[in-house]
Amino acid sequence: MVYHWWSSAVQIFASFISIYMVIIILFYSVILFISMLQLRKEYKLNREEAFDDISNEWYTKPVSIIVPAYNEEAGIIPCVRSLLSVNYPQFEIIVVNDGSKDQTLQKMIEQYEMVKIEKVVRKQIATKPIKGIYQSQLLPKLYLIDKENGGKADALNVGLNFSHYPYICSLDGDSVLERDAFLKVMKPIMDSSEEVVASSGSIRIANGCTIKNGQVLNIGLPHNPLVILQIIEYLRAFLMGRIGLSRHNLLLIISGAFGVFSKKWVMKAGGYQTNTVGEDMELVIRLHRLIKESKEKKTIVYVPDPVCWTEVPEEMKFLRRQRRRWQRGLFESLWSHRKLMLNPKYGNIGLISFPYFWIIEFLGPIVELLGYIYTVIALFFGGIYLEFAILIFLLSCIYGSIFSMAAVLLEEWSLRKFPKVSHIIYLFFFSLTETLWYRPLTVFWRCEGIWQLISGDKSWGDMKRKGVSK
Repeated sequence: MVYHWWSSAVQIFASFISIYMVIIILFYSVILFISMLQLRKEYKLNREEAFDDISNEWYTKPVSIIVPAYNEEAGIIPCVRSLLSVNYPQFEIIVVNDGSKDQTLQKMIEQYEMVKIEKVVRKQIATKPIKGIYQSQLLPKLYLIDKENGGKADALNVGLNFSHYPYICSLDGDSVLERDAFLKVMKPIMDSSEEVVASSGSIRIANGCTIKNGQVLNIGLPHNPLVILQIIEYLRAFLMGRIGLSRHNLLLIISGAFGVFSKKWVMKAGGYQTNTVGEDMELVIRLHRLIKESKEKKTIVYVPDPVCWTEVPEEMKFLRRQRRRWQRGLFESLWSHRKLMLNPKYGNIGLISFPYFWIIEFLGPIVELLGYIYTVIALFFGGIYLEFAILIFLLSCIYGSIFSMAAVLLEEWSLRKFPKVSHIIYLFFFSLTETLWYRPLTVFWRCEGIWQLISGDKSWGDMKRKGVSK
């Protein structure tokens, strides 16, 4: 009797996991189809001509680029160099030194001959105190703000208070932009008569590339399998997930590494929240919420072409910290705006986006981890247990490897950033191995992030930077 009850319970559990994974596969299949259609539509255009038309200052809108920097001595100078060389008529660069303990401040002052200036900053958003404001004698539109440590969101708010232009861009201090990135990411804003309030571009991994003086000279692949799997993961997240969600104004994430926002709307929303590690996602959700409550017709978009190159962790301990932090940030953003969940007042954001991020992105790692545990246990029991385990494993392979391979194909079909056929073959090979080792690792780390939420652990975790440019 007990055995029969146990057998039935295990079968129900295995069926639940199988059905859950089938739902995920169907959802991502739809997203993949939408992304393919959108990319095909985009890349039929002569894109160089399209961006040449808007490259004069009469058409473009000026942008304040805010670079929050905490212990970024390895990458801050190349990052600023790449910004100074962007093909965009009018912009200012505001580097915010968030109480760095390394040479970030000194390097900026020496490299760009920066002098302290007296300037009154209108404090529209409360922030930690500013210790000093510097301006480059060589480049008048380059500013450096030295402030007490308050975290990335606080640094962005300082830059927001100081900024002079109607659009702001947040950019990580270890990132390098392609020359036309701003023209491309700003085009939807300029074409829409201010209907688009935020726009983001693709984030690509700089590890393995040759970057000199803030310019990408050669796109390559690293030898580290951990980094290669992150490249594939980023391709899947951006070329599949974000294109599909953006197509129907369902996007809840604009990466903190590279995104442009209407300053007016960010101010209206109250700036960046400092009590979360997911300040980028939380702001986007708050903007969606404000737009719906104001009954305005505004959109938030993702543009695949503008590329920002950034450094990713090369060691497991740093990647683990990052993924745990991301999972906590996801929960904090969703929980603080939980009233949107299945609320028709907020349209498709409440009825589609929120259920997707709760059920698939947040709870997904828990279900997957249970699936892995079930698979291991089933190996000892055999019979029907093993049959379900094989089914779960096959679904996991489809979910992981097949969609990763599709993302690599989308990359080759559209942006073609990787110059060699061998790169694509290399990425294909590693995408087949993802389910066997990389995905279980990230699932476990994300579950650790959920445990940190339960236990009240709010640690950020140091990240080791080598720098992406010579």
